[in-house]
Amino acid sequence: MARESFDKEIQFLRLVALAGGAYNRQQLASRLGISVHTLDKTVRSLKQTLSLASPQLTAEQSTELTEGLRYNYYESADPLLLFLYRAKSLKESESIRLTLLVSSLQDRELSAKDLQDLCSERMPADAPAPDEKTIRGDLKYLEEIGVIIRSDESRPYRYRAANDLIDRLTDDELLDLFDYVDVTANTQVPSVQGYLLRDTLKKALRKRGFQASAADTHRYKYHYHSRILDEAHLYTIFNAIRQRKKLHFVYLAPRKGLTYSSQNTNPLYERESHGVSTALPLRVVFDHQYGRWYLIGWSARTGIAKFRMEGLTQIEEGDAVPEELFEERLGRVLEQLRYSWVTDTLHTVKVVARFYNPDPRSGVNFVRERVEAQGQWGTITEESAQSFRFEIRVSGVYEIKPWLRSFGSSCEVLEPAWLRKAFIAEWKEIASYYEPVRKNI
Repeated sequence: MARESFDKEIQFLRLVALAGGAYNRQQLASRLGISVHTLDKTVRSLKQTLSLASPQLTAEQSTELTEGLRYNYYESADPLLLFLYRAKSLKESESIRLTLLVSSLQDRELSAKDLQDLCSERMPADAPAPDEKTIRGDLKYLEEIGVIIRSDESRPYRYRAANDLIDRLTDDELLDLFDYVDVTANTQVPSVQGYLLRDTLKKALRKRGFQASAADTHRYKYHYHSRILDEAHLYTIFNAIRQRKKLHFVYLAPRKGLTYSSQNTNPLYERESHGVSTALPLRVVFDHQYGRWYLIGWSARTGIAKFRMEGLTQIEEGDAVPEELFEERLGRVLEQLRYSWVTDTLHTVKVVARFYNPDPRSGVNFVRERVEAQGQWGTITEESAQSFRFEIRVSGVYEIKPWLRSFGSSCEVLEPAWLRKAFIAEWKEIASYYEPVRKNI
């Protein structure tokens, strides 16, 4: 799958997942900035990938992509949006070839020549047969990432799948490992690598004769699809940070209304092109409240630059900068983010709130536990058996407000006075929604 296609399909899946079928073809194409014809090709490609990733879907569920997404979301522990990562590749032929190589090496040792003959026999008729140089390049890549290993150092080299760890585990140990990976992948970020490992372990359990019910013991609800989709950019960004390289990309801010910018291969959309932004990536921030990823970088034009990762497309690595410049920029950004609840860099404000403990008969003080876990650098002061005081200094209140509001009646904002008044006005507005239309209702 070409890089542009991957960007486009990520944005299309985000629209489908969030809108739930509310847009028609023309509206989807308009939001993506592509033609209806290109949209139809994208849908066909995703349907084909979906059928391979989820063979348990019925014919009716597979007909509509939105129905397939909805079915898997509620009925399976597997995050369906992950199927896009399984399909990600530079070329379709490469994806087929690598799959053949790995599957052929599962139960036996083969040389490069043996694998070339197997690929020539099993490749689809419309795909080119690989030469020996291509096969050796694939084997080198698979060996570097730890998928296969050499059996010995004698020539010709023979390879086998690197399944030693899984093969040496007992059934109980394999089930325990699967459960650990399952819980971790679904509760920690980033998650995509964990999901891929989970799939590998699930296949190993099936190979040993375990039924699907033995593995699918948990159910998770994914409220933030962007959390999974945006991880496509993480490793490119992390690699650029490690190598101190700039990034070039097209950024579509959420307020612009568009979620994708097609490359100018179609003259019809040439005028809709967007400028390329350049930034030195410094940090990645994840907002647990809304499930959003942010890229924090340095721009020559604006200084500190903050980008919602869902708006990043067509990312390319640029030139590296000197280590001294990187450290200087990083120091300035960290100082500006010192009191940021997430990414705000406004003037600092002291926020004071009173939290009320739940009924002690419940046995668990979930309010106190949550404040301690999520309150960052804030301080807690005991007031009484019924309440405690929380103080924190933050760069603006815009980002901390949803967190305070989420506690409902268990939280009372005390300072600053203008923020307290704002909360009073909000709660009064909410209360008005529940007032009866007539007095006798």
